[in-house]
Amino acid sequence: MPDSPMDDTSAAPLSRREAREAAARQATGETPGLEVSRGPDPALDESGPIAQPQVPASRTIDAGADDDAWLFATGPAAAPAYSRTRPTPESGATEVLPDSGARTATLQDLFTGATSTDEVGAPPPPKDKRKRRRGGWIALGIVLLIIGGVGVGVAYVWNTYEDKIREVMGWEEPKDYEAGMANGEAYVTIASGDTGAPISQSLYDAGVTKTPDAFYDYLIETGENPPFVPGVFKLQKQMTSAAALEALLDPANKMENTAQLREGLTVEQSLPLLAEATGIPLEEFQAAVADPSVYGVGADSLEGWLFPATYTFDPDVTAQGVIQTLVDRTVQSLDAAGVPEDQRQEILTVASIIQREARFEADMQKVSRVIQNRLDPANQETFGLLQMDSTAQYGYGEMHDGTASSSQEALEDDNPWNTYVNTGLPVGPISNPGDVAIDAAMNPADGPWLYFVTVNLNTGETVFTTNLADHNAAVAQWQEWCSANPDAGC
Repeated sequence: MPDSPMDDTSAAPLSRREAREAAARQATGETPGLEVSRGPDPALDESGPIAQPQVPASRTIDAGADDDAWLFATGPAAAPAYSRTRPTPESGATEVLPDSGARTATLQDLFTGATSTDEVGAPPPPKDKRKRRRGGWIALGIVLLIIGGVGVGVAYVWNTYEDKIREVMGWEEPKDYEAGMANGEAYVTIASGDTGAPISQSLYDAGVTKTPDAFYDYLIETGENPPFVPGVFKLQKQMTSAAALEALLDPANKMENTAQLREGLTVEQSLPLLAEATGIPLEEFQAAVADPSVYGVGADSLEGWLFPATYTFDPDVTAQGVIQTLVDRTVQSLDAAGVPEDQRQEILTVASIIQREARFEADMQKVSRVIQNRLDPANQETFGLLQMDSTAQYGYGEMHDGTASSSQEALEDDNPWNTYVNTGLPVGPISNPGDVAIDAAMNPADGPWLYFVTVNLNTGETVFTTNLADHNAAVAQWQEWCSANPDAGC
């Protein structure tokens, strides 16, 4: 439809420029120098002064209007200003504005510099969360360090004084298994002259009793002092001490012509056990081992060649027949481990040290690596010296005295087995190793270790280190444990 004619008497809306000029004049009190109305203004008197133009208190901004139109709104719909200060027109001083989202910018604020088109209606700047996050991570790190330090200290105290702490706090675990737990089979050897203490240890080593002292303590508590018969006895694992004693005293459990040799025994320790099991005089066994070449062994001694295991022999077996059986079993183990024939004596020597120095399979492989690292010509830490206490004790005759430490005399004695004095391997094996030790000699673990020390003789916990300073710290830990456990065999 056609447009309606505009009424000349209605005031035309002000442009943005006209509005700014009018506002400026109003702020400074100046009289306008020109007429800004678009048509006849009824407020004007032809004979009077020109009327001051009035800026509307508020204007409605239509959708689709100029994007800057909202800047000049002065009503409740105006966006809040975030400027913190503005100059006071009367004094020129700075007025601090409150941080209230309810405050609205006025046209005067825009022209006096109290706000700007960049700030009017703009959202507040986001808070910097990075500083808060960094502070949180730092606090968390400090807490973790404190907890870690406390944890290490608690672990050290527990490992060193566990037995004493349990005793004081009443947390001691039962020393004996409960009735009804017995299972499987176990073989225990009683040597001639054995009493309660060594038998108690043998029962524990075979898995019969729960602790090394359980059987011995039971004998003390009950006043039992029976005569033990030498031989090999068939028992069960996880028996009570009372049940174990009953089984040892039952002749039906004694294995006839059966000998049990455990890992780590020497020839000197093995021959009496063989004599007792077979009824063959000890002197015949001593004569049987005098010439190793009879059994195809190209060494000066059969040390290392009497394989540890449980054997049952025919009633008419001879001493030489018994020894041949043990040597053949050693060859079987060497072949299974892939040992070349010309390296048998060397591997048995390494394995015999491993058998005496370590208790657990994983530690045996690490001890094997320590030996190889020390034999390495590039080793500038120990210069080819193995420095194994077991070798010094064997050469000096201290291996069977029941203590882990070596005397100063043993460490300084110049015999061909003492690796504190002589570089390289000892002249031959120092014990009879089993399958696990032989395999470890052939397959050492990967690692840079040069030192190790068992810091807890009860649990067998062993610390492996790469330098002397760390090793000395571990030795101090072992010495502290020994001080707290004076009867542990240090």
